[in-house]
Amino acid sequence: MRQGQAVFALSRDPLHAQAREHWELMHGAGARLHTSIPVVIETFTFLDRNANRDAALTWKDSIYELGTVQVLPCELRDLEQSRDYFRRADLHKLSAVDATSFTIMKRARIRVAFTFDHHFAAVGFRLVA
Repeated sequence: MRQGQAVFALSRDPLHAQAREHWELMHGAGARLHTSIPVVIETFTFLDRNANRDAALTWKDSIYELGTVQVLPCELRDLEQSRDYFRRADLHKLSAVDATSFTIMKRARIRVAFTFDHHFAAVGFRLVA
């Protein structure tokens, strides 16, 4: 598997260049970066479907090897608390991964989100990207 296959799958995203620039700035500044099990599953599935299984496996292995990203667990209470977000009219077309991310981030006291998704700002997170 070539490293470029995963990059190509992501580079088709119109926000990829901007996201990459922000990622490099944060990583270079020594920012503490987190993700969660639901986001890992969602990203793995995206790469598996839009690139191939080898690209998805390479990406998954790299996030654990690099040590630059801490993967936060998803607990049953996170899933239960995420349901409250679906009752909010201002969160139209909210994904289950995003709703669960909100609860995981609040539990971990994370206030800044590396995303372009407006839902995170709507629930009070500051956006980096």
